[in-house]
Amino acid sequence: MNSSWDEPGRQKLSDRETTEHAKQVKPVGLGQSVEPSPAQNSGKSDAGTWEAVFGRENMLKALKRVESNKGAAGIDGMKVEELRSHLKAHWLEVRETLENGKYRPSPVRRVEIPKPDGGVRMLGIPTVQDRLIQQAIAQVLVPMFEGEFSPQSYGFRPGRSAHQAVQKSQEYIREGYDWVVDIDLEKFFDRVNHDMLMARVARVVKDKRVLKLIRSYLESGVMVNGVVMETEEGTPQGGPLSPLLSNIMLNDLDKELEKRGHKFVRYADDCNIYVKTQRAGERVLESVKEYLEKKLKLKVNPKKSKVERASRVKFLGYSFYKRNGETLLRIANRTKERFMEKLRHLTKRTRSGKLEDIVKSVNQYVIGWIGYYRLATTPSVYKELDAWIRRRLRQMVWKRWKRGTTRYQELRKLGVPKERAALGAVGKSPWRMSRTPVVNEALSNAFWRRTGLESIEKRYFVLHYSC
Repeated sequence: MNSSWDEPGRQKLSDRETTEHAKQVKPVGLGQSVEPSPAQNSGKSDAGTWEAVFGRENMLKALKRVESNKGAAGIDGMKVEELRSHLKAHWLEVRETLENGKYRPSPVRRVEIPKPDGGVRMLGIPTVQDRLIQQAIAQVLVPMFEGEFSPQSYGFRPGRSAHQAVQKSQEYIREGYDWVVDIDLEKFFDRVNHDMLMARVARVVKDKRVLKLIRSYLESGVMVNGVVMETEEGTPQGGPLSPLLSNIMLNDLDKELEKRGHKFVRYADDCNIYVKTQRAGERVLESVKEYLEKKLKLKVNPKKSKVERASRVKFLGYSFYKRNGETLLRIANRTKERFMEKLRHLTKRTRSGKLEDIVKSVNQYVIGWIGYYRLATTPSVYKELDAWIRRRLRQMVWKRWKRGTTRYQELRKLGVPKERAALGAVGKSPWRMSRTPVVNEALSNAFWRRTGLESIEKRYFVLHYSC
């Protein structure tokens, strides 16, 4: 068993060396580097990229990241929890195939995820071993490309966030750029041209071994219903390398927009350009569409790409509105609908399990949700959602009460007087009863606080004013 996957300092590793020829490569452990031959290094401005990727510390960091991200299994069925023991047993063999150029990534497992605005998004889930190697590559390449990227690009970059992208958009609108050119790239991740993408990666990465490995991931194929299909274009969403590769591909668009002097914000493949008039926006849309389709070979979705007033455009789940001359943020309508859809699932009347566990699952979702949407200045919406969630929970409890003890007895246990409990125990519709004074008295706001239910409105004020 290879001990090189243990934590640093637990066991000293023996030294191994490799020869210049791939056929003579000896297996290399995590903590051991491989010296490239002079031929491999000739003409490289970043000689040692391969060694940096597969260095001990980088690989351990990648392993911990993959383990913390968890995620579903790939086509081999291996779970994240099994990865470390698998590597201890097989890493030397894997590393040998990497060193001699014979490593072949497994096809990704194709999964369809419903999109908020209809349709589905195709995700490609690599095996956990391939996720590890992709993560190790990304960790080394991200710092190499960071200096190349535009300050107007916010998606999947260290120290940058969706909040910053939304706030930058808000800043442009405040400056009077209140018409938005909303560019929608049709199936961007499925249509990226491999040759064009690799040419852009090669502008910075000179190590041919790394370039070859990246291309092998692009061409690894997808498995659909047990059948492996080749991939001649696209970079499947789902792997650790995909966000970086998308930024590399779209960096040319960023540079072109900068050269033209446009005000814009890009988050992954979601790009908004801000102009002062509708006419200007229409000109920009046509010229940018031509650039994307002719220069980058990307398809612009004509149905979803549009020029709109900023108040009618949603961006990263937010929308914009003006009050007293100030540009403010609110929750986009579709965002609110998606939130309610999720909560309907979590609080459906037929759900089994302890009430405390259900409240815990509601809290988990609510806390993450308001943590992201805390920038919106619409506390009335949060108050409304709080009341709606409590009603959803009341109807669920009421539905449960018909089992075992009577509803009358449950109401009495919660302090409702006999006469009122008798009258309140005769209703039939759980949703209607959840709104009655008797059930509200029994399952009051104080009851839900004691049960541990989080208040979205209260959490909003804590988060919003502590930013």
